[in-house]
Amino acid sequence: MREEMRSEVTDFIFHVWLEPLKPAARVGDNLFITAPGHVRGWVRDRYGELLRSAAARVEGTRLEVNLVDESWEPPAAVAEPARRSSPAATVGLNPKYTFDQFVICDGNRFAHAAALAVAELPGQAYNPVFLHGPPGLGKTHLLHAIGNYIARYGDGLAVRYATVETFTSEFVGAVRTEGAAGFKSRFRGADVLLIDDIQFLASKQRTEEEFFHTFNALYETGRQLVFTSDRPPAELAGLEARLRERFECGLVIPVDTPGPEAREAILRKRLMQDNVQMDDDALRLLAASVDSSIRALEGGLIRVVAYASLRGEPATADVVRTVLGRLPAPSSLPPAAASLEAIQDAAAAAFEVSRERLLARDRSPKVARARQVAMYLARELTDVSLPEIGRRFGRDHSTVVHAHKRIAADIAAGGPSAHAVDRLRQRLASRTD
Repeated sequence: MREEMRSEVTDFIFHVWLEPLKPAARVGDNLFITAPGHVRGWVRDRYGELLRSAAARVEGTRLEVNLVDESWEPPAAVAEPARRSSPAATVGLNPKYTFDQFVICDGNRFAHAAALAVAELPGQAYNPVFLHGPPGLGKTHLLHAIGNYIARYGDGLAVRYATVETFTSEFVGAVRTEGAAGFKSRFRGADVLLIDDIQFLASKQRTEEEFFHTFNALYETGRQLVFTSDRPPAELAGLEARLRERFECGLVIPVDTPGPEAREAILRKRLMQDNVQMDDDALRLLAASVDSSIRALEGGLIRVVAYASLRGEPATADVVRTVLGRLPAPSSLPPAAASLEAIQDAAAAAFEVSRERLLARDRSPKVARARQVAMYLARELTDVSLPEIGRRFGRDHSTVVHAHKRIAADIAAGGPSAHAVDRLRQRLASRTD
């Protein structure tokens, strides 16, 4: 398994984060791996899918991977039966996105309160709920938090989470193969339906029609509906008026960019979760310098920690200044300009490869580099989920994670990716001029 992991990441990432891991025991469908306290939280959040994929290839079956303390001892075989994935895992929820891990600030206080009320009283508090705001501000986190809360405390209520892209692809696949009946039962059988990126429903006529009927079927039977979008319903010009009216009949809540104090709080919580040290001056400087989104803020933290780890020095304000000086300038692209298709086309043109080669199984260094940079930008500039980015590149979730981490580490170390990413941002920006 160690070699499987090593083949998927850079030497730097392997030596800093993955080499300290040691297999401890397998109990049923659970694989236990010991990890030092200072890396355990980070590895669980950032490389959990990589560990599961590597374990599946080695063991020949899908296993639940558990990171435990180095003092952990295997339980007796009869002490507890093998546990399968939690209910949350079966509905596409990310278990790390909970209300406990969400940092409340002025820009998201109302959204958090409404989400918690919905989770505690699904179908009774507010219905539907429509969260809107720019990418990277925590809307998806709140969706998953609702789902995870109900999966844990909801007395068996069925939760269904999906992005609009997933909804669309499942609908198209159902029509081509099993027929619409199976698709309808999956979505209309949910007690709680959580749909991300509703703006991408525009101009998908057949999918929009099916979504309209799904909405009505659930709403009229008192089941909970929660949606996210990068803009309010009134500005979703590509949607039919009847669907916009249904979104507006419930609670419509903006999610705004966090202020400096909130950004500091987010960083402190992230550092505490991952047991990573950073002095106060460095933390305040990072919070003041990266103000575009929570995603960009956490990306900056990853780069600073990676750079400091690589050099074997503490994460100080000087390190933050060094790393920030190597980062590309924040993008001024509006969300609509940073579509996956635009990023793929720009990457293909910049690296002088065809779009077909970029999306094919071509593993030549030039094409692989272009693909990784494109995946990195897709994660940075869009609000599309990791699984969906992988699907649109013909890959899986773990490949996108690997590409993003590799490019981020190279940028932090002052490698050629910094120039390539900056060049692509400028190319994308020029398309909107």
